[in-house]
Amino acid sequence: MAGEDGVTLIGKLKEKLVVTKQQWAREGRLLTGRPNAERLPPGQRLVRDWPVLDLGIQPHIPLDLWKLVIDGAVEKPVTWDWNAFLDAPQSDFVSDIHCVTQWSRYDNRWSGVSAASILDLVKPKPVAKHVVFHGHDGYQTNVTLAMFSAPDVLVAHSWEGEPLTREHGGPARIIMPQFYLWKSAKWVRRIEFLAEDRPGFWEVRGYHNEGDPWKEDRYS
Repeated sequence: MAGEDGVTLIGKLKEKLVVTKQQWAREGRLLTGRPNAERLPPGQRLVRDWPVLDLGIQPHIPLDLWKLVIDGAVEKPVTWDWNAFLDAPQSDFVSDIHCVTQWSRYDNRWSGVSAASILDLVKPKPVAKHVVFHGHDGYQTNVTLAMFSAPDVLVAHSWEGEPLTREHGGPARIIMPQFYLWKSAKWVRRIEFLAEDRPGFWEVRGYHNEGDPWKEDRYS
């Protein structure tokens, strides 16, 4: 099914998955309570592949129709098309990623536009304290401005030297490696700056508002 913006939504919301993960939150499943001084956060296991997890919907976004809106409580809102996105200052990062479903993957190589560059461009207003990411699949997740301002946060278009595939959130997704991966919204279409917090999809379904893997912030 294609929307008015030309984005095709492929799949169906995995309602059973959502219900199951809400039950995990109620039961505190996967929590270990054990600190880990090593590179791997507590309760995580190391993988070499990159598991695909989503809500059952994988949007197909043609590059000639792709847009990223950055607005809200900012002095200079912008809307990028794909060419403008690639013309923005580009950055490369290497970081680990940690999924709340207990897997972690080391040394992922990303390319994209850093959060620092975005902040320099749009200039958040003094009232801006929170950020919400909106995905083409209807997904939303919230972070604080301080979380978004971390030096390794970016809007990524490439992984391991290749364009991000659709199943992993391409053409572009958020990467926030210091937090569980549900905060790194796939298929991002809007970055909204806010004065007040607005919990997102998983945050209103029993998951932690911050999601720090080193604190095992899995659930609220």
